[in-house]
Amino acid sequence: MIAPCTVKTRSGAHLTISEMGFGGGPPGNMYCDLSTAESEALVEAAWAAGIRYFDTAPLYGMGLSEERMGRSLAGRPRDAFLLSTKVGRLIRPGLESEQERPDRPGLKVVYDYSYDGVMRSFEESLARLGLDCVDILLVDDVDIFTHGSAEAGEARILELIETGGWRALDELRSSGAVKAIGAGVNEWQPRARLLEIVDPDLFLLAGRYTLLEQEPLGRFFPQCMARAVPVIAAGPYNSGLLAKRGGQFNYGPASQQVIDKAERLRAVCERFGVALADAAIRFLQAQPAIVLILPGHHSPAELAANIASLDAPIPIELWAALKAEGLIALDAPVPE
Repeated sequence: MIAPCTVKTRSGAHLTISEMGFGGGPPGNMYCDLSTAESEALVEAAWAAGIRYFDTAPLYGMGLSEERMGRSLAGRPRDAFLLSTKVGRLIRPGLESEQERPDRPGLKVVYDYSYDGVMRSFEESLARLGLDCVDILLVDDVDIFTHGSAEAGEARILELIETGGWRALDELRSSGAVKAIGAGVNEWQPRARLLEIVDPDLFLLAGRYTLLEQEPLGRFFPQCMARAVPVIAAGPYNSGLLAKRGGQFNYGPASQQVIDKAERLRAVCERFGVALADAAIRFLQAQPAIVLILPGHHSPAELAANIASLDAPIPIELWAALKAEGLIALDAPVPE
């Protein structure tokens, strides 16, 4: 069963967030190609299952995810769901040599974290979605993973602050055009930096707190809890490796070291009669900083399995065994 929780934003708005959300990568053809009909059926299945949080971004399919999500959600009561998208990347015409997606020819990404860039991105997202508002607007990927180095990631954060990008987000929040603002990044360190200099409502953390890695326990989660900034945990399977053998890790091929750790985790889970994917979801539920888990559902069957994981029975002895074997942090909270 998908349970809701309520998050209070800096502007005083109250957001009712379902415990599991719908990640917009699959409608943007991430990892597998979906037809428009398949994408719409997937959103319909999510809605029927009780999911009311939908996340997308211009990056996903070079605007394709936003277009499909908007069509799929059109006509539903606008106050019955939450929709988030992202800023920082503009989709622009590009030469054949510049195009990033063969299925979206003639398009390229241009990074722009300035005031005008944020406002343009927001307006263009609304046009692709065909909706009159989004609820949550997140700065996308001011990190090493995207920009290549710590210095480049920090430069993007400074660009966001010094050229007015965060001011644009704050104005949109203050005016009521969006209810909440924050950042969606593949690393926790840029979020910790943003906590030092701006006032976000929430963060989306992709893949950095899972059964495979728990670094945010040391600094980031305590900071978020102290500031009452909740976290959405995207990528609960680390791009698939915790869901199935041979899955990717962090959007690419996994190293042998990471594969070996995943197999050790799997072996312990199997010893207790537990599916690794179920343990991956249940582990995130125990972290008090996390308010929502955001997988990418690629089919109605996968969606149903992900939702079922929320209530999967896990023996308490499993968590003790994982800690005893050094597979998860000793101070990681676990379900009781």
